[in-house]
Amino acid sequence: MPDRSAPAWSAGGRAGAAAKVMLGWVALLWLLEIVDAATGRSLDAFGIEPRRAAELVDVVPASFIHFGFGHVASNSVPLLVFGFLAALGGLRRFAAVAAMIIVVDGLGVWLVSPAGSNTAGASGLVFGLFGYLLVRGFVDRRVLDIGAGLAIGAVWGSSILVGISPANTSVSWQGHLFGLAAGVAAAFVFRRPARGRILLRPAQPSP
Repeated sequence: MPDRSAPAWSAGGRAGAAAKVMLGWVALLWLLEIVDAATGRSLDAFGIEPRRAAELVDVVPASFIHFGFGHVASNSVPLLVFGFLAALGGLRRFAAVAAMIIVVDGLGVWLVSPAGSNTAGASGLVFGLFGYLLVRGFVDRRVLDIGAGLAIGAVWGSSILVGISPANTSVSWQGHLFGLAAGVAAAFVFRRPARGRILLRPAQPSP
């Protein structure tokens, strides 16, 4: 039986928590970029250089490092929006989804990025959250989430397509593509359990 003495979060409470998490996340990205600029780009070393075993430790940190203020600025707004919408579904679920996207994306970059490249930035997470939100509603069969996914698809869909095109050599399209794929997969891996399902058992024969 559910514990009715434990107060459920209101919609406003969930929204407030999601907003605080994402504002804090983006603030951290800007703080790290300020430190990076003040220390002669010392944090750029945490980017991922492909197929070097020692670089595997940078798979997670690379998502928090950027190559200049313009770079972090370009990721801030979509990360705020996508992260907020994803976190509305629960902070624990959001943390699991974000962790999966970051790790899968980082490993993909490490495996297939061009030799001699150095990849960093939150854009892999941004693309991953886009993919997650795009399909989450269909996976969970929730009308509001379907609507949110269709809305962000209409607004950001063209930019996402450009970002994953191999013809776009100005960005890490590999990181974007792996992030997008990881986000779609996360919607299935962390799908909501069905509620209110009634299991029917066959009638037992009379003795």
